[in-house]
Amino acid sequence: MFKTQGLPTELKVSYFIWVISGLLGLLFGLIGFFAIITVFAFAPGIAAILLIILILTLAVAAAQVVLAMKMKEGKEWARLALTIVAGISLVLTIFSAASAGGSSTGLGSNWFGFLVSAVAVVLMWLPNSQLWFKAVKGHA
Repeated sequence: MFKTQGLPTELKVSYFIWVISGLLGLLFGLIGFFAIITVFAFAPGIAAILLIILILTLAVAAAQVVLAMKMKEGKEWARLALTIVAGISLVLTIFSAASAGGSSTGLGSNWFGFLVSAVAVVLMWLPNSQLWFKAVKGHA
């Protein structure tokens, strides 16, 4: 999982950004699960909705780790899928900021998370990364 020999520096950094953020998403999702269990005692309807959102979040975090590992293998479709994940992150961040009354600096804001994923996306599409994907495709 942590072997990145042969990857250009840009892809190594991008890979670790995706994997670490995905693993952190899984960890915080697990913590969130325990919080949702306590909410069931007070507001079961809200807790059920939160549980569905948490399951979707955990699925995205797990997919992010898997897609990063596929990207490391030279799969261009995984790179495209990670780019789409970052785009979805932008949309969700904007929606979250809008629903919070325009406040985009609070604890519920995800601008930092989006910016980190945007950096990872840019690194995946830089010319050196493009050359590596073409070279790997040529050897497959």
